[in-house]
Amino acid sequence: MTDLAIEITDLTVAYQDKPVLWDVDLAVPTATLMAIVGPNGAGKTTLIKAVLGLVKSAAGQVLIHGKAYAEQRHLVGYVPQRGSVDWDFPTSVLDVVTMGRYGELGWFKRPGKTEREAALEALAQVGMADYASRQISQLSGGQQQRTFLARALVQNAQLYFMDEPFQGVDATTERAIVDILKSLRAAGKTVVAVHHDLQTVPEYFDWVTLLNVRRIASGPVAEAFTEENLRLAYGGRVAFLSPHQHAPSEPAGGG
Repeated sequence: MTDLAIEITDLTVAYQDKPVLWDVDLAVPTATLMAIVGPNGAGKTTLIKAVLGLVKSAAGQVLIHGKAYAEQRHLVGYVPQRGSVDWDFPTSVLDVVTMGRYGELGWFKRPGKTEREAALEALAQVGMADYASRQISQLSGGQQQRTFLARALVQNAQLYFMDEPFQGVDATTERAIVDILKSLRAAGKTVVAVHHDLQTVPEYFDWVTLLNVRRIASGPVAEAFTEENLRLAYGGRVAFLSPHQHAPSEPAGGG
């Protein structure tokens, strides 16, 4: 049996008695890049947050590399949506990235030379070495996203969750992020990303989950990313009729 990075069984999440995720089963093999796609309000962000214990589930079980998340927290990195962060907070790029080491350090031990070197190396990996001392309020959207990515890389996790990593970034940053994701996969790591540009799914990812409160389909892109499954997920609103016709991007946000 393939080693599974994530195994989700019967996961249900409700807000004020309204199901946001309903009875979701999911198995994600190690060393895959998986996109979670679906319309706004489909539960994409909620799925990630439920796995990470950031929202309470009504039912279900989540295993990370075969054990409960609480036991495996140190193996997991998380890149939230940029919009969820206060970018006016007075701190430098290097400090934000160094925070990625706190999981190993614990909150009360101050980061030292080793941690700062690791943070600088991660910044170099994402093309942000020259911005280490810059205040985060001075960054462009693409630079903010690269900083977030560096903070996740410095955790040296086995499994990364990313919520809309390409949202609001320029084409150069998008390509740089894709290259980093592919290098993570080559190193045997797993990446799960909420993604809204249907057009780039086959190019960027090898695995896909289509979600609309329930799991519509999940598996290798070649098998699961079909016109029929897209219509089921998006309620027939997707013009995905032939390889020559590009599907529209879903508007960013929500999910």
